[in-house]
Formats: sequence, structure tokens, C-alpha cells
Amino acid sequence: MSKSQNSSKKAPPQKSGSPILRFFVKLGIFCGGIALCGILLGGMALALAWPNLPDLHAMTDYRPRVPLRIYTNDHVLIGEFGEERRNVLRFDEIPDVMKSAVLAAEDDRFYEHGGIDWMGVARAGLTNLVSMSKSQGASTITMQVARNFYLSSEKTYSRKFYELLLTFKIESELTKNQILELYMNQIYLGHRAYGFAAASRTYFGKPLSEVTAAEAAMLAGIPKAPSRFNPIANFKRSEIRQHYVLGRMHSLGYLTDAEYQQAKSQQIVMKAAEGTPAGGYAIHGEYVAELARQLLYGVYQDELYSRGINIYTTVSSKDQEAAYNAVRDGVLQYTRRAVYPGPEEQLQMPDGIENDAQALDDFLDTAFEKYPDSGDLLTGVILSASPTEIKVMRSASEVISITDKKVLNVVARSLSAKAPEDKRLKRGSVVYIHKFGDGWEVINMPAVQAAFVALSPQDGAIRAMVGGFDFYRGKFNRVTQAWRQPGSNIKPFIYAASLERGLTPATQISDQPFQLSAAQTGSKPWNPKNYGNTYEPMLTMRQGLYKSKNMVSIRILQAIGPQYAQDYLTRFGFDKARQPAVLPLALGAGSVTPLQLAGAYAVFANGGYRIAPYLIERVTDSSGKVLMQSKPIVAGDEAARAIDPRTAFVMDDMLRGVATSGTAARARAMLKRSDIAGKTGTTNESVDAWFSGYTPSLVATAWMGFDQPKSLGSRETGGGISMPIWVEYMSEALKGVPEQKTRQRPEGLIVDRGEYYFSEFPPGQAVARLGLSEPTPAETDQLGDFLNDLASGRDNSIRVSPNMSSGQQAMPWNDKIPF
Repeated sequence: MSKSQNSSKKAPPQKSGSPILRFFVKLGIFCGGIALCGILLGGMALALAWPNLPDLHAMTDYRPRVPLRIYTNDHVLIGEFGEERRNVLRFDEIPDVMKSAVLAAEDDRFYEHGGIDWMGVARAGLTNLVSMSKSQGASTITMQVARNFYLSSEKTYSRKFYELLLTFKIESELTKNQILELYMNQIYLGHRAYGFAAASRTYFGKPLSEVTAAEAAMLAGIPKAPSRFNPIANFKRSEIRQHYVLGRMHSLGYLTDAEYQQAKSQQIVMKAAEGTPAGGYAIHGEYVAELARQLLYGVYQDELYSRGINIYTTVSSKDQEAAYNAVRDGVLQYTRRAVYPGPEEQLQMPDGIENDAQALDDFLDTAFEKYPDSGDLLTGVILSASPTEIKVMRSASEVISITDKKVLNVVARSLSAKAPEDKRLKRGSVVYIHKFGDGWEVINMPAVQAAFVALSPQDGAIRAMVGGFDFYRGKFNRVTQAWRQPGSNIKPFIYAASLERGLTPATQISDQPFQLSAAQTGSKPWNPKNYGNTYEPMLTMRQGLYKSKNMVSIRILQAIGPQYAQDYLTRFGFDKARQPAVLPLALGAGSVTPLQLAGAYAVFANGGYRIAPYLIERVTDSSGKVLMQSKPIVAGDEAARAIDPRTAFVMDDMLRGVATSGTAARARAMLKRSDIAGKTGTTNESVDAWFSGYTPSLVATAWMGFDQPKSLGSRETGGGISMPIWVEYMSEALKGVPEQKTRQRPEGLIVDRGEYYFSEFPPGQAVARLGLSEPTPAETDQLGDFLNDLASGRDNSIRVSPNMSSGQQAMPWNDKIPF
């Protein structure tokens, strides 16, 4: 090849620029292409996904599942039923300190970004890329709202994509204030509490408007992990999170230096955990709330628990708490008089466990789970016991020493080394302790039960109701479900029946005993006796009631006829089928509920009108619209006339006399009022103890007994154990209530020598004397049948304890709610 030929060929062009520059140019082209593809794919995904995003109607027309709430007549919350606790507040009703705490804890740039904190997203994405996981997030408040309303909480990229789209949509259609309001009402905060208003009541027992900065910070710290950071589950962890939130609030300028230091030093006062009366409720109205729930469930079924329905009962919060305290005090007073039966259980406590605080607390927890506190009765485990000192542990850091000789004497038998093993108090014994004076006492969980109900005699509105010693140990409501023999509490109604048959308070009646043989009854002998086995020759009817003489009552019933008396009792609301038409009816051989007795005594208190006890005053929806309104029968409406007004007047006068110089005289003396009327009641062998009494404005009945019938003790009477409950309640309920004068004497009533006579039965024509006549053959036949039924167990009139009957107990009122 020639040189010219070689020179004619051109050399290849040389590449310009450095290799590094060329690399970045190519990389930029590649990334741009990828980005363009991403944008195109994202746009296609957005075009496909955006129309399928859910409508925001659930947010713009926010209607969460709001539980049933039950209130007293003065708007005190006593019960809440539903899967979700929730109190929905408008944005301007949420306190600023709560809003600040939430922003500091969750999203301090909430009002600045457009729903997504891009710096946070980038940080979370890088962390997830490096760790090859999807555990890190950067959720804003808007993103959490999207998730809580429409999405699951799983951490996948597809769900995250939909979350981002929803976030944009929410931000474009709602204001920032609307979004924050939704978040603060919807977020779950543990213990069935949804929203900060519900959480405030659950954990602190107060409305959200009253929370302090320290409390707001503790609540704001919960959303990160509700099961771990709620103060009931783990207070220490919750407190650590609270301090973090307070620090954020301070650094962001929501708290001054002084406010920050004050909040850090504030001691948080927790309400008791769920399941105790103090769990967010100011008073003990558990039996009231449960009965109100039962009454409305038949109307709304399961919707009752999610529609935000509010039930306003007739119960007064002051009266209800007075009734609760009176029942508790009465039961504990009776329990103290009985022989201490020994500890609840004997646990084997390992040696030296008290030196390991965590191990000891774990050991105590097992006892407390099985034997929870009951109101002011607290569970403890004995660390050591001797005749001079008992040490009881509540926790590793709380040991209570009991050295009072009077207290130790009550349990002295159980402190003896000779005591049976199951009755001995020693190391490891599970006991209940109770604040007593300046110290503590060891007391057993009461086996006896009590019930109390108070109502207005003018319209039947129930003012207070306590169905047992502890609702959380059994929901059986003895006020409405326990059918018990009334004993002497029934006597005033027998006496009332006799007034309309010609007897008067001045009628002379024999108090001498008699007996019927087995041949006469056709069954076993019947030998009625007076209490204390004391008798007098003759007594007036008035004296017989004052002294609660059984023989007088029997002869009155014999004179007017058991069948007539049975029919007459229905005028007061008693069930005819449960009042046998036999002579023992005069001594309370039938069966009644405490609510029936209170309603019956109301007839004497209001001048002779039968009112219907009712519990629910009105029902509203979540917006306050009235759905149902009670329309009670009112005394004075002649359609409700039950007995002659003269009968009501005379019986009221006689029952006031019982409270003046009869078996109820102590009630009037203790209350220092002249408008008190009432009657004691004690059944055979002191199985049931009653007291029913009233003023013109309030009537109440107290009962005490065992669910499984047995004697309360030979010396226990209605006046001794039930009347103190009634008196304690009335002393609170009647504070500030002026005494009321006796009603005006009705027409047709004659006064002669200080006693009352119906005009158709004037002196000389009224029954002047009832002697010693023997029962008729018909009466003895009926009595024999009655005694035979009792002996064979065929008497179905008495229902005495929970879960003893095959079906649910009937309510003492109509199935139809009187709205």
C-alpha cells in the first residue's frame, strides 16, 4: 500500500469531555427515562385508582358507633354499654392544650404540609431500604385519618399508595380543622376508648375540658401504641411517653418554662380500672344502669349499643349514693356481729419472697385476680399474724399493720394456734380489710345480702335503687327479682282492708294465743306466736299495729275473710297468685319484691292512689332529640284511686304512730322529724328483715337476708338491721327538705274520743270487739292445703335467689314501658 493511500484515510474523531462526565450524562438520560416511565405508570395508576377511592361521606357526615349511655336525672353518667366508648366533640369544644399535645406528639407540621411530610417520607423510605423491611413510617395526622376510616394498618407498598391518594383527597376536600377534629374523635386509645374525650373519662374520670397539660400529654402519648402506652396497662411506660410529649410541647413553644416544669411535676391521679364502680363513674348506679339497659333492649335490640342513645333515669345522684352507702354500711354492720369465719383462702407463700419485690407483686396478683376488691373492701395477703399484730400486704411497697385490740378481738379465734387450719389467720391467708376509724379491720366478704329502693309517692319515679351488696359479684337485682316473704310488713294492708269492713282503730281485739291441731288443718299443727312469746288480754287495733302483734293481725284477717283480703291486696299492686288466701297471710306468708312493697306503701303516703314505679324519664338520640318520654300516673288522678281516701288517712295516722311510739320509734327519734311513718317486718325464724317507711314526698323499703334462705339470727329483726339502712338513707335524702304537715282530714270521717270512724260505721255501729272465735272448717281446710303445699315443696310463690328458677324473673311492672 502506498503512502498516499494511507494518508487519504481519516482518523476516527476523538471523544470530547472526561469519561466521568459522559457517565453522568448517560445516567441522567437513563434516570430521566425511568422517571418518565414512572410518571406515566403513576399517572395511569392514579387515573385508574382515583375514581375508585371511597367517597368521603363517612367523614363529612361523621356518625361513629356511639355507645348507650345512662344518666341520673341530674345528668350524672352511671353506665355505658357498647363495644366502643366514645364522646364526640366539635373542634371548638376540644381544649387547646389537648390539640397542642396531639400536634406535638404526632405531627407538629400539620398546619404547614399538604397532608404528606415529604422529609419524613424520604427518611422512612431510606431506613426501610437499608434495613430491607417496611417497619418505618412517617404518618401524618391526615394519613392516620385515612387509615382509621378506610384502610387496614398493614405495612405494604400497595396500601401505602392508596393511603397517599386518600390523604390527597382528604386534604383537598376537608379543612385542617375538620381533619384534626375527625382524628381526635376517631383514634383508638385503649380500654375501648375511642377519641380523646372518651379516654379522658376512662383514665381520669373527667371531661376533656378539664384536663391539665400533664394529663393531655399522657393521653397524646397513647396513639403510638394503645396497648402499651395506656396508663392502666403500664403506668410507668405511659409516664415515660408523657414526658417525651411534654418535652416536645415545650420545645415547640406550646408550654412556657414554668408550665413545663409544673406539668412534669404534676402527680397524675388515675381512676380505678374498668370493672370497678370508680371506672369513670362518679356514683354507684350499676343496678340502675343495668335495669335501664334491659328495659330498652327490647325496643332497640343490638342497635341500642351503637346509635348513641342516652337514657335519663329518674334516679337522683345524691339519693343513689346515699342508698349505696347505707346498704354497704348496714351489711358490714351485720357482718361484724357474726363470728369471723376465717380467711377467704390459704396460699402457700414461698419463704423470703418478700425480699423480691417483683416476685411478691406477681404472687399477690394471683390472689387479687381471684378475690378482687369490692368497693371499700380491699383484698390483702397476710405477711404475719399474731394475737397482737396482723400485717397485711397490698403490694410489695404497701404493708398495713393492724394492732387495734378491738379489731383483733373480733378475729381472736382465728389467730389462735388451736384454730382449725381452714379458719386460721396466718402467713399466706387471703383476707379482706376495711378502713375502720383511724385504722383497719379484717372482715370477711359478707354472705348476707340487702336491697333498697326509694321512690316518689306522687308519681312512682324511682329515686334510688341498690339491688345487692356488690353488683360486680352478681347482677341479680333483689329489688325487682327477689320474691321474699314480707312478714309484718304486710300487716298495714290487712288493717286497711278491715277499715272498709267496719273495724276501726279503736276496735278491741284479743291478743291471746291459739293453736290448730293436725286434725283441724288436715296437715301439721299450726301454732302462731307473738314475737318474744308475749301476750296481752285485749288490745285496740291501733295498739296491735304499734306493737306488731301477730295474734291481733290473725284475728283481723279471720274477721274480714282471707279471700277478701287477698283481693284487697291487689289494689296496692301485689300479685294475687302470690298472696295465699289463708290465715298465715296476716303474718306475711305470701311473697313480694322490695319494689312492690315500696309502691304499696306509696298508696298510704299519697292519699290512696296507686302509682306505677318507673325508672326511665326520657330517651334521646346522640343529638339530644327526644325519642321517648315517660308519662307516669300521678297521685290525684281519680283514675288511679286505689283505696278510700279515709282509709289512706287513717292508715297514715296509724303508721305515723308506729314511728312515734311503736316498733319504728327509733327512726323518728334519729331523724328528728314528725312526718315519718313506717313499719318493721320480720319473718318466721328471722329469715327476712324489712323496714318500709315514708314521708309525704319519699317512700322507701329496705330488706336484708340470705339468697339461700336461712335465719339471720334469733335476735335479728327488721327494726334492728333493716331500719338503720332506711334511716341512714333518709338522713341524707331529706336534708334541706322541710317537714310536711298532715293531710287535711277527708270528708266522711268522724272523730270520737280521739279516734277515727267512717261515717257509715259510727261509734255503736262499728265493730267494737273481736274475741277468741275459732277458725271455721273452711278456713282450716284452706290452711291445711297451704301447709301441705309448703311441706311438699309445691309453693311456687317465692323466688329467693339468683339462678334458682328455670326462666327469667318477671319484672314487677308491665312489660310495656310507661312512656
